Amino acid sequence: MATTDRQARTLALAHALSAAERGLAVIPLSRTKLPALRSPHHDDPAPAGRPCHGECGRFGHGVYDASSDPARVRALFAAAPWATGYGIACGLPPYHLIGVDLDTKTGTDSSAALRELALRHLFTIPETVVVLTPSGGRHLWLTGPPDTVVPNSAGRLAPGIDIRGAGGYLVGPGSRTDHGVYTAAPGTARLAPAPCPPSLLRLLLPPPRAPHPVPPSTGGHGQGLVQFVLAAHEGQRNTRLFWAACRAYENGIGPALLAPLVAAARDTGLTEREARATIASAARLTGHRP
Repeated sequence: MATTDRQARTLALAHALSAAERGLAVIPLSRTKLPALRSPHHDDPAPAGRPCHGECGRFGHGVYDASSDPARVRALFAAAPWATGYGIACGLPPYHLIGVDLDTKTGTDSSAALRELALRHLFTIPETVVVLTPSGGRHLWLTGPPDTVVPNSAGRLAPGIDIRGAGGYLVGPGSRTDHGVYTAAPGTARLAPAPCPPSLLRLLLPPPRAPHPVPPSTGGHGQGLVQFVLAAHEGQRNTRLFWAACRAYENGIGPALLAPLVAAARDTGLTEREARATIASAARLTGHRP
């Protein structure tokens, strides 16, 4: 058993380095298919702001550790000598990988569901990399446009079809898990991931957000403040919300704009509690009651 484990670890690193040579960013995985390295923040108090995605310089941030640099890959596996597999990060350049996971554990025919979608929406799955899972499922590798973020989803496209997008990863071929070995389907190992058909890509993207209604009494300025919050990227959500709330209270439309600002902030990823606390701080700063 010890020899088998040692061979699995050696093979996992070899396969991971081979994938990295092709420009794929990888991380070590344990036999459970989870990232092999525990978070260095596991015992830290709950962070007040954005969680660390590797800015601390230590390993253990899951897919955010992924790299195609051979030296870093070796360092990751050296830090996790028990790793028997590797994950391939999705959504990163140069491929902007999208994984279509056709599962078999739900009791549905996910391959038939994908064929039905293809017929209904007039697309064809191109010849591409296919990875066979120990349970009898398949992972199809596709590439997306560099300016498009495909989210992860489970069963949203159809029962038994999961999507691995930005922030997700696929178990790489050659990985050994508790359930068996992941292997490349014959004839696909040396293929490059094929572009995702546009009709399928549209199905993978979330529907566009509906504009948030702003009470007529607030005027165009209120709508502009809501749109300012909606345009916030991660790392500037609280700042933009606070600035917009301050302007709203200074212009006498703070109470009327409270609900639209909270809704906009929630769309950017803040919780309702965080949004209301930030708006209350803006109200107090501008001399108003929250």
